[in-house]
Amino acid sequence: MAAHGDGFSEVSMEDLMGQVENRQISTIVFIIAMQKEAQPLINRLRLVKDVNSPFPKEVTWVLFNGMYKDLNISIVCPGKDSTLGVDSVGTVPASLVTYASIQAMKPDLIINAGTAGGFKAKGASIADVYIVSSAAFHDRRIPVPGLDLYGVGMRKAFPTPNLIKELNLKVGRLSTGDSMDMPPHDKDSITANDATVKDMEGAAVVYVADIFKVPTILLKGVTDIVDGNRPTSEEFLENLAAVTAKLDESVTKVIDFINGKCLSDL
Repeated sequence: MAAHGDGFSEVSMEDLMGQVENRQISTIVFIIAMQKEAQPLINRLRLVKDVNSPFPKEVTWVLFNGMYKDLNISIVCPGKDSTLGVDSVGTVPASLVTYASIQAMKPDLIINAGTAGGFKAKGASIADVYIVSSAAFHDRRIPVPGLDLYGVGMRKAFPTPNLIKELNLKVGRLSTGDSMDMPPHDKDSITANDATVKDMEGAAVVYVADIFKVPTILLKGVTDIVDGNRPTSEEFLENLAAVTAKLDESVTKVIDFINGKCLSDL
């Protein structure tokens, strides 16, 4: 902390972060890839679609918001691809909506909730819900010194030891890529990332949030066993509804725990 000639002291970044972490959480933004994944939570929290969205009119992003207890909660979904009419999944839409949501809503906390594939070799089972300790990419292979680590992009999620203990949540690392299948080179990268679950958005959300120093929690419900004996897409579609309902229950418990607390309490 350096003293200035005007008698005031320069506040360090550590001090500012400490002040933020000791202020009660009031605004949470959820980034959820598919509205099907988000709908049970939208219904439970009685959120309303925002017809005066702060986002550009050209995008198909969908925003729901409302108050739940003492929390101002928004859920943002990338919506449907304007050309093909399918859900805009993957890292690019996730990055865009995370950036725009931070700029528009200045959240105290971001939560990326959604479905994921799990690895039985790491103890995952269908309908398990994991809180993510760290997230990395498995399909950004750049074999150049320095750029190799940039490609993996390993980043830690916001630590929540009290939340994990209170709700008895499973904890695992997440690996993110833009493909649902897992060819051998992706498998090697996922193994190197020591991942328990894999998805198509999480590491992108954490990457953008980290730029703006917005704390991020990731919650992932397992819809399919990647190293099992059934096709991933088949298992995903079969289990999507049930796992989304289970994820909704877990997310609601997380919100109830967060209500009235500061980041430092998590």
